[in-house]
Amino acid sequence: MVYVPLPVRDEDVAAAVRGLAALGFRGANVTIPHKGAVLPFLDRVVGDAALVEAVNTIVVEGGELLGYNSDISGVYDALFEVCDDSLRGAPGLLLGAGGAARAVALALARLGVDLTVVNRTAAAAERLTALTVAAVPGSTCRWLPLAELTAAQVAAQRILVNATSLGMDGASKVPAPLTDTVTAGQVVVDVVYTRTETDWLAQAQARGATVIGGVEMLVRQAAAAFELWTGRSAPVDVMRDATRQR
Repeated sequence: MVYVPLPVRDEDVAAAVRGLAALGFRGANVTIPHKGAVLPFLDRVVGDAALVEAVNTIVVEGGELLGYNSDISGVYDALFEVCDDSLRGAPGLLLGAGGAARAVALALARLGVDLTVVNRTAAAAERLTALTVAAVPGSTCRWLPLAELTAAQVAAQRILVNATSLGMDGASKVPAPLTDTVTAGQVVVDVVYTRTETDWLAQAQARGATVIGGVEMLVRQAAAAFELWTGRSAPVDVMRDATRQR
């Protein structure tokens, strides 16, 4: 097998997805901005992908196109390795309500985090809150407008997650209440994957927090996709080393 990048324009998504089976592909990953756009062109959307209405892994099986979402398990596995069961019942804050935030919210809910979603747009935050509660029975999730976020609220959290593109390539910085209030004992997560730590993670680590970067989540979701395509255990250490060489 080989793994190659295939840029696809918005107007060509349908043709690209339908062509996978005809060309003998075993499957494909889907990245932004097409994770939702591919759904109408798949034969079946499976499990978590249906819950979050986003597909990042397509498997071609018996001529059928099956859509999966390995982002959720990638986030869950990365967090569980570091935190184990220590997040159960603990307060957590999630910045963002887009596609990446959906995966993070479900993973945090399954880990038992008492979750608050913070977002600029109320409608998106409300939708994510409702989706999370419906998808994970017994979970606790609420939302808060970004404008109302205070340093005291940040300080009260056990885990803080940035699930936006803030901080990528030096672009818009993470809001000040998040960067200036982090303390030792907190777990700080940034889904942004860059070759070096984001400024937010670097500052959090300097303050004594436990940090988890986006690259580890990238590796974990890739491992889950590898196993869907091959039926074999993924060589996670090899995959992690490969990200360091690029």
